[in-house]
Amino acid sequence: MESALIVEDLAEPREWLAGVVRTAFPGCRIHAAATLADGLRAVEMERFGLALIDLGLPDGSGFDLLRELQRSSPATRCVITTVMGDDAKIVTALAGGASGYLLKEQSAEQTVRQLVQLAEGMPILSPSIARRMIDHFRLTGPSETDGGTLTEREKETLALIARGYRNREVAGQLGVAESTVASHVKSIYRKLGIATRAEASWHATRLGL
Repeated sequence: MESALIVEDLAEPREWLAGVVRTAFPGCRIHAAATLADGLRAVEMERFGLALIDLGLPDGSGFDLLRELQRSSPATRCVITTVMGDDAKIVTALAGGASGYLLKEQSAEQTVRQLVQLAEGMPILSPSIARRMIDHFRLTGPSETDGGTLTEREKETLALIARGYRNREVAGQLGVAESTVASHVKSIYRKLGIATRAEASWHATRLGL
């Protein structure tokens, strides 16, 4: 790994992450940013092999940076590094293209091992995150055919909301009214038997959307 971007607003965890990256990839060039704006400027100027992204930034969400990297630099391996481990954020991150989701509570040694695995092409998750994903699949129990009744436009809508887009943003992407998107979302929820965007993201991932 030749270069890495670390986007973290707090100085102590930012330095901790930098140390972890240097241990995993000796000689790696590190660019640190404390805000979403700084992170976005960095990706405009340089292509990074790795991006470690906090979600709770002072001027926005790390999801915005994840989306921009997926658009402008899809080869960058993006890993969410955060204290936020709720299902909706996990699913949104993974469905949005993240190659990993790590909680800051885990040890430096474990994080180093996982980053090395990431460079070898293996997705990485904190153990507690992996367990939550397994539990979620067990609870939702999706069938093999429940996506077959969705229309093509509903599938397009599902794919976008799974990536974290709001109804207004989906409307802009599809060139329709926001009320039309709301109607599609309602229909998707009814057909899939779900009630949250986290569940929608699970189904989108399963359906290859």
